[in-house]
Amino acid sequence: MVYREAFKVMSRDRCVTFHDMTAQAKEAVKRSGIQNGIAVVYSHHTTCCVITQECAFDMSMTGLETLQQDLVNVFEEIIPTCRTDGMYLHPGEKAVAFAAEHGEDWRCCHNTDAHLRSSIIGRSETIVLIDGELDLGEFGFIYFIDFDQTRARERTVQIQIIGE
Repeated sequence: MVYREAFKVMSRDRCVTFHDMTAQAKEAVKRSGIQNGIAVVYSHHTTCCVITQECAFDMSMTGLETLQQDLVNVFEEIIPTCRTDGMYLHPGEKAVAFAAEHGEDWRCCHNTDAHLRSSIIGRSETIVLIDGELDLGEFGFIYFIDFDQTRARERTVQIQIIGE
């Protein structure tokens, strides 16, 4: 059996946005009626990713959990946020023209850091489903991350459950 759902989330402007998708994924598993198999939580957005991680409980001064802020800080060191034109080769003239043809402004094209970060982490997580429960371990949570800081926007998180 295969079951699929999609969830909408709203990302914030000018900061990396984390969304805890654990409760929604657990509810989708219940609605699916599937007892044993796998659940794939994924994003088709190329600047977003999905991870499993424990809840850090403590909050940083930015409003992110401390583990989330640590991840943002590490990426800032190895893939700095695009803050000036020409910082990265992307976007080039053709990419900016293509974006303009599709309603994107010049600023929104400068999200190379988000594309690179997402490509390293990956856009999906596969979680084993045992007896109708996601096998996340005692402290596991599912987070959807939007690394694109160019503007606030609605995103779609998808889950596909496969099993019996």
